[in-house]
Amino acid sequence: MPVTTDNRQNRIDNIEFNVHDIARSKVFYGAVFGWTFTDFGPTYSEFSDGRLSGGFTTGEPVRPGGPLIILYADDLAQAQQAISAAGGRISRPEFKFPGGSRFHFTDLDGYELAVWSQA
Repeated sequence: MPVTTDNRQNRIDNIEFNVHDIARSKVFYGAVFGWTFTDFGPTYSEFSDGRLSGGFTTGEPVRPGGPLIILYADDLAQAQQAISAAGGRISRPEFKFPGGSRFHFTDLDGYELAVWSQA
C-alpha cells in the first residue's frame, strides 16, 4: 500500500501513556527529556519530543508494561478488515475523539495497539 503524501499511512504515529496524574507526568518528562506539551482538556495532554508526539491521558486505566502504540491509517474500516484477516482481534470498537476516530486491536501475541484516522 503506498504511503500518503504526509508519510503517516501505516506508520507509528503516536504513543499514549495512561497515567495517574497528567501534571506530574508533564513535570517528569519535561524536566528529564525537555518534552513540550499541549493540553486538550483535563484528561489529555499531548507531548512532543521534537520528532514524535504522543499523549498522557487519565481517561483509561494505567497499563503496567508500557504505553499504547498508535498507528495511523486513512481508512479505519480497511485497517480493521486487514487486521482481522491476518488473525488479529479488534479489542475495542471504533470510537470518536476530538480530532478523529480510532479502534484498538490485539496482535497474534496479545499486544494491544490502536489505529487512528483524522476526522
